[in-house]
Amino acid sequence: MRYSHASKAVVLSAALALTLSACGGGSTDSAGGEGDGSYVVTANTTEPQNGLLPANTNEVGGGRVMDLLFTGLVSYDAKGAPVNELAESIETTDSQNYTIKIKSGQTFSDGSPVTAASFVDAWNFGAAAKNAQLNSYFFESIKGYDKVSAEKSKEDKMEGLKVVDDTTFTVELSQPESDFPLRLGYTAFMPLPEAAFEDPKAFGEKPVGNGPYKLTEWNHDVNLKMDVNESYDGPRKAANGGIDFKVYQSTDSAYQDLVSGNLDVLDQIPPSQLASYQSDLGDRSVNSPYAGNATITIPGYLDHFKQDEEGNLRRAAISRAIDRQLIIDKVYQGGKVIAKDFTAPVLEGYADDLPGSEVLSFDDAEAKKLWAEADKISKWDADKEFSIGYNVDGAGNKEFVEAIANQLKNNLGINATAQSFASFKELRAKVTAYTMTGSFRTGWQADYPSLYNFLGPLFGTGAGSNDGKYSSKEFDDALAKGLAATDPAEGATTFNEAQEILFKDLPAIPLWYQAVQGGWSENVSNVEFGWNGVPLYNEITGK
Repeated sequence: MRYSHASKAVVLSAALALTLSACGGGSTDSAGGEGDGSYVVTANTTEPQNGLLPANTNEVGGGRVMDLLFTGLVSYDAKGAPVNELAESIETTDSQNYTIKIKSGQTFSDGSPVTAASFVDAWNFGAAAKNAQLNSYFFESIKGYDKVSAEKSKEDKMEGLKVVDDTTFTVELSQPESDFPLRLGYTAFMPLPEAAFEDPKAFGEKPVGNGPYKLTEWNHDVNLKMDVNESYDGPRKAANGGIDFKVYQSTDSAYQDLVSGNLDVLDQIPPSQLASYQSDLGDRSVNSPYAGNATITIPGYLDHFKQDEEGNLRRAAISRAIDRQLIIDKVYQGGKVIAKDFTAPVLEGYADDLPGSEVLSFDDAEAKKLWAEADKISKWDADKEFSIGYNVDGAGNKEFVEAIANQLKNNLGINATAQSFASFKELRAKVTAYTMTGSFRTGWQADYPSLYNFLGPLFGTGAGSNDGKYSSKEFDDALAKGLAATDPAEGATTFNEAQEILFKDLPAIPLWYQAVQGGWSENVSNVEFGWNGVPLYNEITGK
């Protein structure tokens, strides 16, 4: 990555070099065109796992709401390019010390001011161990993070953050990292008003943000209603009258609502309709790749799957025993692409031929051999259950998990089962509490367009989305080296070398790259899906 130091004209000139090599959008309409600007758009979602705090939301049910409720220093356009939001400038001369100036006169939707302290206080809150925020790891680059994030630490202010005045603050990183500005559009880096720190739990139920919308109702397991925030003056101004996110327990029900005109936007087509949805919806449908993947995680805290020779052999055996293409063809009507790494092919620096990636190729004979080698170390009881957890409120989860369980039965001769959870929230609660008794489906939707975003937050030691509790000093060191690179090609090479370590340890088993398969009703126009597969809700209008 080439970074233009001390640029005032373009806050993220370096980040522009990291935009996607392919757009994930699939619009057939022209976004931002004419339409009914008073229309309230209905869209599908799942129940958020936690209260709506920026540093504690790391799943899609809460994430799609947070992206509309808050805005930070930058956001990302439909192609993944960063766009200034509150940032007036982000300057550095050494990629380690940054001076950030925010636009003056900005407010939260309750009228309270957005200041430099709104960012510094929110980031300190998110990083501090005593607040137990899931996205704490995103602040690891800031000097002093190690002290505030240490177990049982009572410190809550990172040494690397300083408020200069109401519109200026400085950030000192622990090492030079030229792509630091690119990350600042992610939810974890949003500002918070002073009121949030008085009672964070209560604030999470009725959050006050500064984005294009404000939350007016959260009826748990039913819907989340958002009105337009008239005080918002950024690049994502609402072109409609609001968003009503409806919580669905199954995507089949959501699809029926879509075709009957009772739901306007659906970003997941259920497998039962994949063969026909494009003919049913015509030009009101999308099928396009985006920066996301699907994986299975087998936690390293399970017996027989620890981070040792036996565990590595068993994870490799399971990976080899999965015929990914057969599942893609049968469940998704060919609408996915077999994964060849841990990231996504639409990202700069992606490589599909990394050493060790052969462990992702189907080979039932090799799978049996690897499992037998593991048995020589510690025998697997033939009656022992190997479960794969999934949430039923996500499109295709039941179908693909049951298919994998059957393949493991047939190809490894083990008692593999599919374990259902009623909701994504329920599944994630057990996953993040590290109380799963088996494996479970996972996946990643990019927070910002970078290979690192698919590696550090998921597999870095202590990272908030490191569901399997994976830890490797060799991998952590490789990540740090990649972050410190001043050239984008050099950084990508190092991140890909880090993936070679993952192929040996398999902290998660990559399955396939994601594609957004969605549709919209006859009630709306100007529907576009972004680089990360998320609809650009603010641009949708009524007809």
